[in-house]
Amino acid sequence: MEEYDFLVIGSGSGLDVANAAANQGQSVAVVEKGRLGGTCLNRGCIPSKQLLYHADVMETIERADEFKIDATVTDVDFAEIVREVTEDVHGSSDSIRRGLSSSDRHDLYQAEGRFVDERTLELTGGDHDGERLAAETVLVAAGTRPAIPPIDGIETVDYLTSTEALQLQAPPDHLVIVGGGYIAAELGQFFGTFGSDVSIIGRRPTLLPDADEEVAAAFTERYADRFDVYTGYEATAVSAADGSITVEARPYTYPDGGDAGSDEPVSVTGDELLVAAGRVPNTDTLNTETAGIETDEAGFVRTDEYLRTTADGVWALGDIVGEYLLKHNANHEARAVARNLFREDLEPVDYSAMPFAVFASPEVAGVGLTEQELRATDREYATRTYRYEETARGSAMNAEGFVKPIIDLEGEILGCHIIGPEASDLIQEVVVAMTAGSGTVQDIRQSVHIHPALSEVVQRAFSGQFTKGGGHDHRHSH
Repeated sequence: MEEYDFLVIGSGSGLDVANAAANQGQSVAVVEKGRLGGTCLNRGCIPSKQLLYHADVMETIERADEFKIDATVTDVDFAEIVREVTEDVHGSSDSIRRGLSSSDRHDLYQAEGRFVDERTLELTGGDHDGERLAAETVLVAAGTRPAIPPIDGIETVDYLTSTEALQLQAPPDHLVIVGGGYIAAELGQFFGTFGSDVSIIGRRPTLLPDADEEVAAAFTERYADRFDVYTGYEATAVSAADGSITVEARPYTYPDGGDAGSDEPVSVTGDELLVAAGRVPNTDTLNTETAGIETDEAGFVRTDEYLRTTADGVWALGDIVGEYLLKHNANHEARAVARNLFREDLEPVDYSAMPFAVFASPEVAGVGLTEQELRATDREYATRTYRYEETARGSAMNAEGFVKPIIDLEGEILGCHIIGPEASDLIQEVVVAMTAGSGTVQDIRQSVHIHPALSEVVQRAFSGQFTKGGGHDHRHSH
């Protein structure tokens, strides 16, 4: 049995901690059963955002007539777009593999690992079948995979998950998507822009249900103008015939008894089915209970505020922890674990200003608390919205959307939510204000904003009159 100072399961953000351990002179083992680089590089944000930028270019050309420019797309080499992105992603992954394989500070084991004892793994597959590895410190960073809901007949049809959808060589004629979150939104945008008819079936009352409710409602309305959107519906059965796949769905009844759909079931038929119904952690492949690593009811690893698990000497980070299933969060947690492993004083992970973005059309981004989260408490707050169209740049762009800051009555920024062009960039100054500034509206108001840049929409959103909300007797109105 090989013994190491440090062992990491997974080759995404966990590699950052492995490198920190190697820089401390520790012996390091990396266990990875798939391509090097983790979900983000191989099956997630990198390929999807590269593909989505092509859709952005296409959409810009299609809107050219709004600006009195006559532009026509004569051809799209869709297969070459996908091949180029796939080759780029594989090239990056192969570069990581070559770097680890040639390193005299890391040992790479391309195999699946399962715990057989405390901080001890047994490997299966590859050139290391049956070997065992032990380490003084273990980091569990094995990520998640697409969730497949219990739909009748799902095992009898050829469905796609995001993994397969990112490598389709041609857009479907009619793509049916089960799920209403950010993966459904982004892939719907990509294929819809390149000619697919798109139908989206989601259980919640709106698409992007984790976003602020006002943003989610506006996003759902915009998507309903482009696609067939069935919110408040649960897919119950699927079947295939003559090259088509049919999804049967019924109004979804929530645990509290409410339902968000109509009274009538719906039937949707397309030539491809994409299941985008969330993610499940890979803990069930690791035999975590044998190592003394506790998981929650959904299978995510339980950690303390420093990212230590319930097993001595075992840490966890990234999607498998389930705090935020975002690459930048995993990187943030990796920095925290490296800091806590190699410094004397432990420091809790700070999630207070963790942003997210959805690279759809319209783009959505947010940070901090949503209004529905605040309304579920007795905390008082104030909010307002400011529209893109009311700025010079937004008007010139024919932009639609708004910025919605939420503050407490002392002016502290509690959250900010944006729907519209470049939302993922515009949110960043709010993140910086919440993280490095005083965290109040004055950070935004008193900063000089370039005129007439689009960032003025954020400045003006934080500079006007807010409407008070929250508290016991509050009935909020916009």
